[in-house]
Amino acid sequence: MNESGPLDGVVVIDMTRVLAGPLCTLLLADLGARVIKIEAPGTGDDSRQFGPFVNGRSAYFAALNRGKESIALDLKNKTDRAVFERLLGRADVLVENFRAGAMERLGYGWEALHGRFPRLIYAAASGFGHTGPYAGRAAYDVIAQAMGGVMSITGQPGGPPTRVGTSIGDITAALFAAIGTLAALAHRHESGVGMKVDISMLDCQVAILENAITRYLATGEVPGPLGARHPTIAPFEVFEAGDGPIVIAAANDNLFAKLCAALGLPALARDSRFRDNDQRSRNVVALKREIDAALGPRSKSEWLAILTEAGVPCGPINNIAEVLADPQVLARNMLVSVEDPVMGRQRMPGNPIKLSAFLDPPTRPPAPELDADRDRILAELADDMASP
Repeated sequence: MNESGPLDGVVVIDMTRVLAGPLCTLLLADLGARVIKIEAPGTGDDSRQFGPFVNGRSAYFAALNRGKESIALDLKNKTDRAVFERLLGRADVLVENFRAGAMERLGYGWEALHGRFPRLIYAAASGFGHTGPYAGRAAYDVIAQAMGGVMSITGQPGGPPTRVGTSIGDITAALFAAIGTLAALAHRHESGVGMKVDISMLDCQVAILENAITRYLATGEVPGPLGARHPTIAPFEVFEAGDGPIVIAAANDNLFAKLCAALGLPALARDSRFRDNDQRSRNVVALKREIDAALGPRSKSEWLAILTEAGVPCGPINNIAEVLADPQVLARNMLVSVEDPVMGRQRMPGNPIKLSAFLDPPTRPPAPELDADRDRILAELADDMASP
């Protein structure tokens, strides 16, 4: 197998900061691209100042920017602009996550760059995209989750609007930006011409509402929060064993019959209230009561073993420490190690994209110090200028 990745040879200019943009470019780096991070002199990426800190260095920044290079450039400075433009001449992709219009004010908007660098792919991730009445607004994750409807369907019934516990506003934008960039690279392979990839955090939240949007368009009813329960599949939620909660998802009639047999309640599968998924969804409160009562006499670990043996999808509700100790997570190399010159050895999330033709190494290069790669990058650019 190869050691690099399918994007080996692709050069990405990373003008991003905090989460959405850096996660997008991290994915590209994990797939083999060379990522050169352009940072503001003196301060760099905002997230260099975000905790937690290890030996004074941001572990948050380090996890999102491992394997990249850094050069500090002031794009209002004539000399630094010349360096930046030479980098663009070498690049395949530019990724930025400024508010719409910021790059145009610097003279580096899509139209200007496409005219000078027609093969360059320009990927932009912003709160609301580059078109529409909200294009000029700023946004952060919680704003995207709120305006995109996710907060209205998250949490317990009757409870306050609840933010999802991870930054899915930024994360989904990063994923869609990476997908769009890969599509643009495939198109350029055939056409020879780059394109603009315009990603809106709000768009991405709408795109992941799947069942909620379908239900509203089909019924006219506005969905609300349901706790851990699925809105149209039952049983598919949290249930109470003798010593605490587990999750069970018996998403079809066959699995429901297996669940009932494993619980010692085969007649439950023939109960008219639960004969098919539609009836189970209509009578979900009664169904949960029956299942909770059956689970009560035994522990979580006992039931998980019984249900797994019966072929019923189920699982524990792990905290973060338990997730990171899970043998399946470890077997899939979802914790990688980085030898950081300041923090020492650190463990970080791995790459979930497993490719049969490429290695998935357990160790990765660290994130760069601010401006750490300036001399080498400038030397490469000088060599380009000296070449005939």
